[in-house]
Amino acid sequence: MSKILLKGIFIAAFLSMAGCAGIQPPNPVEVLKHPLGAGSLKMGMSKEEVESRLGKPDEVNQVEDSSIGKGSREEWVYRGKYGALVPIDAGYLSKTKRLYFDGNNLTHIKE
Repeated sequence: MSKILLKGIFIAAFLSMAGCAGIQPPNPVEVLKHPLGAGSLKMGMSKEEVESRLGKPDEVNQVEDSSIGKGSREEWVYRGKYGALVPIDAGYLSKTKRLYFDGNNLTHIKE
């Protein structure tokens, strides 16, 4: 009876660990290149500066913005990657973030 119980515990432990195999925490080099959070973003930053902090956006769109009296502006979307799995606010890893550029400059951040 105890051998069956031990086998059951082993199988349950193996299956529970196999379910976590899809989550890859960032390695130290990625964290240094792309720090968690976007608190370091400032209005007026260039696209290159933003990309160096957050990496490439998940999506780039041209959007019409009549509220500022200009035509289109560029929207960069960083999708939340971990959602409820991240227990703290880790910037764009836990929430979707939308950044708006007029020309090459960051003009608005929407979370």
